[in-house]
Amino acid sequence: MTLLSTSAQAVSPPGRRARFRLRKEAWVGWGFAGPFVAVFGLVFLAPIGYALYLSLFKDRLIGGTSFVGLDNYGEALADARFWEGLARVGLFLLVQVPVMLGIALLVALAIDSGRLYGKAFFRVSIFLPYAVPAVVASLIWGFMYGTQFGLVGNVNDALGVALPDPLSPSLVLASIGNIVTWEFVGYNMLIFYSALKVVPRSLYEAAAIDGAGQWRVITSVKLPAIRSALVIATIFSIIGSFQLFNEPSILQKLAPNAITSDFTPNLYTYSLSFSGQQHNYAATVAIVMGVITAIIAYTVQLRGMRKG
Repeated sequence: MTLLSTSAQAVSPPGRRARFRLRKEAWVGWGFAGPFVAVFGLVFLAPIGYALYLSLFKDRLIGGTSFVGLDNYGEALADARFWEGLARVGLFLLVQVPVMLGIALLVALAIDSGRLYGKAFFRVSIFLPYAVPAVVASLIWGFMYGTQFGLVGNVNDALGVALPDPLSPSLVLASIGNIVTWEFVGYNMLIFYSALKVVPRSLYEAAAIDGAGQWRVITSVKLPAIRSALVIATIFSIIGSFQLFNEPSILQKLAPNAITSDFTPNLYTYSLSFSGQQHNYAATVAIVMGVITAIIAYTVQLRGMRKG
């Protein structure tokens, strides 16, 4: 008995030290992760939680704010103005995103090919519009679109022609797509070009030995190698399309008849909150829009990452 107790006493201190070391390492890990968790909770989780809380209430003329449960969500799902804005950004996404990513991919392939003279200049000049704030870009293009005081009006006066009004109801969505494409082609080009730079050159050499031409190398080597970058850029572009706000908001002053307060879901939410003082319903529309965006982005990610 004395021998067993002595052995237990000899074993227990190292066990306690091991547990203390593990606890200390856990606290050290939380010390590194703690600042990020705090900021993440403050700027991401807390606003979402507060929006969810607001969406469960409604301001009434009589009785003040009252709990309504999911009634706001039912109203949002039946709101024709919300669905019209969603359909508009959906059309915008289906046309603008492929055009923008296609141009960005062509530019990235041209720069990566090594046959383009002054590729550093082209890379910087194409990326430069991304450094221009969206508000400033919208103001610049809004001035050029103007038929009374802008570039389009000057061309009409100088040549005696009547160019179509880019800010008319039938063309304003395409005009906004042109602004967004101008802004983000360089950003997506940089993503694709960076992905191309890490593709092993041995793959190109093997393809050349097999007699593959440039087009074959692009379709069979380069594009499969940057598939993840293509998927990421597509997801970012989809999210950005559903979040469309700055460009129509700035151009609304120039084209009030073409860009209404419900032109996009984000613009509709802004108008509900700040102009209509319907904060609870605005939070509901924002949450519904966030869920739709997340579902579509996740679906694209699953399909894009699926192995062929």
